[in-house]
Amino acid sequence: MPEQRGEGDVRIGTSGWDYTRGEASWRGLFYPFRQPKGFDALAYYADRFNTVEINNTFYRPATQEISRTWVERTPNGFLFSVKLWEKFTHPREFARRNPRLDPQLGPADVDEVRRGLDPLAEAGKLGAVLIQYPASFKNTPENLESLEWLLRTFGAYRCAVELRDRTWSDDVAATLRLLNAHHAAWTQIDEPKFRSSIRQNQLPNIETFYYLRLHGRNAAKWWRHGKAWERYDYLYSEGELNELAETLDAVRRIVPLTFGYLNNHANAQAAVNAEQLKRVLGQERGEYSKELLDRYPQLAR
Repeated sequence: MPEQRGEGDVRIGTSGWDYTRGEASWRGLFYPFRQPKGFDALAYYADRFNTVEINNTFYRPATQEISRTWVERTPNGFLFSVKLWEKFTHPREFARRNPRLDPQLGPADVDEVRRGLDPLAEAGKLGAVLIQYPASFKNTPENLESLEWLLRTFGAYRCAVELRDRTWSDDVAATLRLLNAHHAAWTQIDEPKFRSSIRQNQLPNIETFYYLRLHGRNAAKWWRHGKAWERYDYLYSEGELNELAETLDAVRRIVPLTFGYLNNHANAQAAVNAEQLKRVLGQERGEYSKELLDRYPQLAR
């Protein structure tokens, strides 16, 4: 673990912002139900948080044009963390969702991802690239080689790696050697724990930055759910948030930059918990609608 230093910048946000439609959406809660013509959900979000994790790049890389609009619609200092395209990390899911596309990776795929990242990086608004692997991705020689290739390929950017299977923490020394050699953060994850789940100490592994993802603790729905959002249907309690804030407070004394993203997105719970976590850490309070305060009165305190 890096040595203790000064007090770093802690960025708290949510995993995604475009939850304006569908079941368990944020409309009428975080976002106003009646939206004026031209309403910009990202700009509205960026008035309340200074970072966001982009989820839709997992399904398709952003184009240069889209990335430039993100830059233009957010204030100076805002940071985007970008989830890497599933073609690199979830090849089976990619092939299932895109049966007409070539599943083989090539230089053109790397270039496509970089084209979407570079406008953010050039504007100073790229937080990190999240390399998220599925729970089935185990510590094997083949997978180690694949991970190392990705870290080399995207080494020009700040990379955070999310590993879920316990085999990675069972051989913690080897995992840390690989990540540290490429200056990549080992993404710390808060989620229900099962026998096969990775074990982590919630501490930073490198000196440059720290990356925490909070998925909620809905163990009953984690593997058995009718709809995908039900897995993340969880509201952290004030006690749980206080414990997480203690961790983040310790981390910011070690690294200069910390990212914490709430992924319990159902019914705007991620935004609520992110705001609560900001307050516990002594950060500026955001302004919210009466509908959100009525639904979550803890925000009014």
